[in-house]
Amino acid sequence: MRKIENYKEKKEAFAELLEIMENLREQCPWDKEQTMESLRSLSIEEVYELGDAVLAGNMGEVKKELGDLLMHIVFYASIAEEEGFFTIEDVLKGINEKLKYRHPHIYGDISVKNAEEVTQNWEKLKLKEKGRKEKVLSGVPVSLPALVKAYRIQDKVRGVGFDWEKREDVWDKVREELGELEDEIRKDDNEKAEEEFGDFMFAVINAARLYGINPENALEKTNRKFISRFSYIEEKAKEQGKKINEMSLEEMDKFWNEAKNK
Repeated sequence: MRKIENYKEKKEAFAELLEIMENLREQCPWDKEQTMESLRSLSIEEVYELGDAVLAGNMGEVKKELGDLLMHIVFYASIAEEEGFFTIEDVLKGINEKLKYRHPHIYGDISVKNAEEVTQNWEKLKLKEKGRKEKVLSGVPVSLPALVKAYRIQDKVRGVGFDWEKREDVWDKVREELGELEDEIRKDDNEKAEEEFGDFMFAVINAARLYGINPENALEKTNRKFISRFSYIEEKAKEQGKKINEMSLEEMDKFWNEAKNK
């Protein structure tokens, strides 16, 4: 088994973080007032900032945001320990045990052929865990953004074998849902059209998953690309002494294509 380099230094750095957090909880007026509830929105923000840094490929920012996120984990554990619920040691022991249990091909006598079998074993083991009564999809957070939630739902059921036998077949489903959406739009039934649009998006997300594309990342990259190109149009309008709404569609299309070529 590969040995962790500089183990002593890593251990000392983590111990220092725990000590700093203890000092902050005792001495800093702001830190003393925080609760798990007050930290929740801040933690969500930190996760999004980490996601932005990852998409930008900015390793300096990734390192910084990982530190912020780790601080939040220690913060929650400190509050829990103060209130007598659990400690950071309990957190670490829990995840260590879980990882060993969920990887029997490493820490047991199970053999796997590929990552797909690892995922299937992971979901099956989750359902077999002692005292676990949840259903397959109960582990999907309710508050996840809808696009991310759809991907996680599909990934969860795939882990227990509910998936397309051939990924190419998903395109028939995408075309079927698109046809049903177009039918409801022609009927001018907004309620049904919204329902069919949801079905269509779910099918497209399924297709992305089957072809190894993360739809959240793909859409965010498109968002950023659109912002960049539209900003170029605004810059050109400014150079011409115009406001963006004073430009014709033909002019905007011209500069859009320029930005696209760049």
